[in-house]
Amino acid sequence: MVLDSVCPSCGVEEMSSFYTVRNVPVHSCIMFSSEKDARDFPRGDIELGLCKNCGFISNMAFDANVQDYSPLYEDQQCYSPTFSAFAKGLAAHLIEKYDLHGKRVVEVGCGKGDFLALMCEMGNNRGVGIDPSCEKDRIESAAADRITIIQDYYSERYSHYTGDMVMCRHTLEHVHDTRRFVETIRKGIGDHRDTVVFFEIPEVSIVLANLVFWDIYYEHCSYFSPGSLARLFRSCRFEVLDVSIGFDDQYLLIEAKPVGAPPETRHPLEESVEEMIRRVEHFRSGVERQKDGWKRLVADLHAEGKRPVIWGSGSKCVAFLTTLGIDREIGCVVDINPRRHGKYIAGAGKRIMPPEYLREFKPGTIIVMNPIYKGEIARTAAEMGVTADIVTV
Repeated sequence: MVLDSVCPSCGVEEMSSFYTVRNVPVHSCIMFSSEKDARDFPRGDIELGLCKNCGFISNMAFDANVQDYSPLYEDQQCYSPTFSAFAKGLAAHLIEKYDLHGKRVVEVGCGKGDFLALMCEMGNNRGVGIDPSCEKDRIESAAADRITIIQDYYSERYSHYTGDMVMCRHTLEHVHDTRRFVETIRKGIGDHRDTVVFFEIPEVSIVLANLVFWDIYYEHCSYFSPGSLARLFRSCRFEVLDVSIGFDDQYLLIEAKPVGAPPETRHPLEESVEEMIRRVEHFRSGVERQKDGWKRLVADLHAEGKRPVIWGSGSKCVAFLTTLGIDREIGCVVDINPRRHGKYIAGAGKRIMPPEYLREFKPGTIIVMNPIYKGEIARTAAEMGVTADIVTV
């Protein structure tokens, strides 16, 4: 395997490998109609490297050619009241802070269009969404007639689509050539200095600190901290207006505006490259113990007849099962997204069941793949009369 040691964020040949996972599914949110197709799905390797020049983390073994974001890619989170409340609060914050009323907003990597629709509804805005997995008829919103969907990958071909705000949520982590991507957005904005840019991505610091190996999967080839993200934006001629952490410290958010020569002022949340090196060493030295501990726990639950199940069938679940090599120990996987029900997850081949199935299955332990949903899941289980221990990863 040939590894690229040139950092995709700063361009310096300073990438150093620190974490390896072999033979994982190259997609984790594509749904399959049969267990065989799910288990036979193509696989690849993860070789995380840290850039000792800018603090960026990248999968040095990533192959963009195996990625295919089509309408079969199902990653909607809007069915969760917890997530919906977060999204509505974020939309309200951006609309009020930047006076986005009757304006034009563009979302690069809009997914199924849920957040773009919120921005258009709540601010009476017009919107353009660019994403190969988006389908116009999936947008159930009073603002649907003010939204234009371009079902394609973002590139210079669409960089002329700009407005009062350009948003990009949970997309940059899927992009390997991060610098080129941000530069393309900056080039499209040109001299429109009033345009505000907003990005939201996973925050890698919590992954490193808590040894969260289930948040590392093939689709996520790029991992940012406040420092590495702010440094990238400044190098691409943006002034960083704010950097913040949200959603139970899991998300990293940046607000910026285009400038000619950005100031070098650092945001208080930015850490140094030296600090990132220490965080990576903490992860490297402890992650195998974390993996061994979870593997033993699941095996013990199964052996004791606790019939453990996983709640949450997305990328975290796929990474958890395939990284640990867990199969028959997990009784089933459940999810509240009705578009996932009856389908099979990549690699592990587990069938996704609706929460109501647990009444019949009667698990002794529910493993929740994201701790922020623990309260929501506990209430749902109690309402269904399901009595089980709830364990969060």
